[in-house]
Amino acid sequence: MRRSHRTLLTLCALFAAFLTASLPARALVEIDVNKGVVEPLPIAVTEFLSADGMGAQIAAVVEADLRRSGLFAPIDKAAFIEKISNPDVAPRFEDWRVINAQALVTGRVTQESGGRLRAEFRLWDTFAGQQLVGEQFFATPANWRRVAHIIADTIYERLTGEKGYFDTRIVYIDESGPRDRRVKRLAIMDQDGANHRFLSDGRAIVLTPRFSPTRQEITYMSYESGQPQVYLLQIETGQRELVGNFPGMTFAPRFSPDGQKVIMSLLRDDGNSNIFTMDLRSRNTTRLTSSNSIDTSPSYAPDGQQIVFTSDRGGRPQIYVMNADGSDPRRISFGNGNYSTPVWSPRGDLIAFTKQSGGEFSIGVMRTDGSQERILTTGFLQEGPTWAPNGRVLMFFRQQAGSGGPQLHTIDLTGRNEQRIDTPNFASDPAWSPLLE
Repeated sequence: MRRSHRTLLTLCALFAAFLTASLPARALVEIDVNKGVVEPLPIAVTEFLSADGMGAQIAAVVEADLRRSGLFAPIDKAAFIEKISNPDVAPRFEDWRVINAQALVTGRVTQESGGRLRAEFRLWDTFAGQQLVGEQFFATPANWRRVAHIIADTIYERLTGEKGYFDTRIVYIDESGPRDRRVKRLAIMDQDGANHRFLSDGRAIVLTPRFSPTRQEITYMSYESGQPQVYLLQIETGQRELVGNFPGMTFAPRFSPDGQKVIMSLLRDDGNSNIFTMDLRSRNTTRLTSSNSIDTSPSYAPDGQQIVFTSDRGGRPQIYVMNADGSDPRRISFGNGNYSTPVWSPRGDLIAFTKQSGGEFSIGVMRTDGSQERILTTGFLQEGPTWAPNGRVLMFFRQQAGSGGPQLHTIDLTGRNEQRIDTPNFASDPAWSPLLE
């Protein structure tokens, strides 16, 4: 049984009914995502057969997901020689090899008697003449896009050996109105910008939304009382809960990996900002740093054993790592410029950050010991990186010089595949969800 979404989506994966008996020891179409430069794999995604056009819509979303990853190069359908009339039958592999389609996706979408959609697909290795994956899913018609994203994730995982990231959502700050009267609302959408909706009405300023790693829940800051307060919001039910009132300014709350705590930076009357955690069950607060400086933007390692944060205790903002109990703080960044918004990769191998130097802002990554710092993109104003759940792609927000406001962008770890994500208005401070359940 594959991932299932409570009350909305029932998915059944039937591997045995579709998989061929055996595959070659080394498939011809595997992608090595650990290479510095990856040549996109030519792949043909055919329109899924259906009576009402739903198959073509699902196939189009699958193709778009794969294309945006930068690892796949979907072939123009005008080049197709064979027209798939029965996806249960092996295709004419020679017709796909001649157009250099190293992988082929075929499928069918039908409507069950109860109104559910049944979507099935097959992934073929055209050079080996073998089926690699065959699965089927059931869903309500309203959730057809989720089915497409899950199919794309399955293809991505089979051809790269790593989890996909398409069946995910983004929460961010929607910004509209004049610069001096900007309205900020919580908004949520699929990772490709579809299914957009607002989670707040704009009557109060909201900032820094962050997803729980264990459930469809976010934490964020709100100024609706005139003071910064930290809230929890259940995405599906809309239920909201006040985490607590904190004296002074609160910065950038985030969840712990187990979802049982939030970690944040609190500004006290002495002008110093230190890092605190709050247990969401007992509401007990624990102070982790006690420096005469500004310690902020904490982010847990995925195993919960360490915390990365920004501090100016060395004279200017740099990146530090400490144990989860606040012990053994150590500086890991030593480059020119100011570092901020560090966030640990869900893979545990890298830390993403914003760096300000020479009048420009950069998004970069470094190893967890500070080595191998690498800048992915530089611009007039850009910050706030957030990781896709597979740790291969970052989203951030950027504002061009002279533009009216920020926009969302993604970039992969090669630094070569950067794309803008369309939103209804200006957009900032994105946070990527885990894979949907």
